[in-house]
Amino acid sequence: MKAPSIALLFAAACCAAVPADAETLLVVRKTDAAIDFVDPGSGLRLASVALGYGPHEVSVSPDGRRAAVTNYGTREQPGSTLSIVDLEQPRELRRIDLVPHTRPHGVAWFAPDRMAVTTEGSRHVVLVDPDDGRIVTAIETAQDVSHMVAVSADATRAYATNIGSGTTTALDLVAGRKLRDIATGAGSEALALTPDGRELWVAARAAGEIAVVDTASLEVAARLALPGIPIRIAMTPDGRRALVTCAGSGELVAIDVGSRRELARRKVDVPLAPGAEQRPFARLAPGSSLPVGLLVSRDGRSVFVAATMADRVVQFDVATLEPLRHVEIGGEPDGLASTLAIPRATCHACAPSQPDN
Repeated sequence: MKAPSIALLFAAACCAAVPADAETLLVVRKTDAAIDFVDPGSGLRLASVALGYGPHEVSVSPDGRRAAVTNYGTREQPGSTLSIVDLEQPRELRRIDLVPHTRPHGVAWFAPDRMAVTTEGSRHVVLVDPDDGRIVTAIETAQDVSHMVAVSADATRAYATNIGSGTTTALDLVAGRKLRDIATGAGSEALALTPDGRELWVAARAAGEIAVVDTASLEVAARLALPGIPIRIAMTPDGRRALVTCAGSGELVAIDVGSRRELARRKVDVPLAPGAEQRPFARLAPGSSLPVGLLVSRDGRSVFVAATMADRVVQFDVATLEPLRHVEIGGEPDGLASTLAIPRATCHACAPSQPDN
């Protein structure tokens, strides 16, 4: 395996001032094949770790010490690996080869020794042991473009959205088998479980709606109209709000989970990066800042949005959807996660990413 190239950009004074319970933001940079560690308050980039080709999504281990990143590649040059990243001493620990499964995308690290990964190229969800670096179980979805994955809190069930088939597949992780496909709508992509596990919310981007699935019956209980290419969903820790990024309209939308009523929406109003219109993903929504990646802070007060075509991550107040600041992060920022681990390394330099209020 090629030795990872790591740029550590610490400021000693800044690191000493970081409180022990502070979150470090993890930002996957798709076209730069890297993951950045960012202090969201100062905008300081703490570290950057090189990954495989075309990384997309990231999930943090239950103990918060490692992360897994899917190296999707591109449609022309499909990837087939997972990068396991040390979050305390930023570096790539290993790169797991998933062949014959290709185009790994969604990832959920749900137990110390297990993670679920969608593989679009083979139409599977694979369960991977990150320590042994091997696939333990491969469950076929038999659906087109199995893209994102979510796992129940008790780790007995997984759900995978299938963009091409317009479905969501429910999987029994104990038996290692598919349960059924749910018709959640054309372009089913984003998904999020409510904290109590009773509902699965799926964004069907082509249909322009949210399908609310009852996880007991595996039936669609409601459909909420939401035009504008809804592409990611995240729940607040208290389960009261769902936040949705709409790539087409360039908006962040807040929905009340109990009443299933839209509360507010806010434009992700940041300038496009130079040459953004020439990027392949710009075709999805020409002129949009293309808000995709979405992360709610652990205290539920902030939400971070990766504006892919603007090369920025924007922080919003959850209660008001007022923008708080934005941080410049090049390379088409996409998947987002966070960790309480404070990365450690010798201080060499400081590279603030110029947050704006």
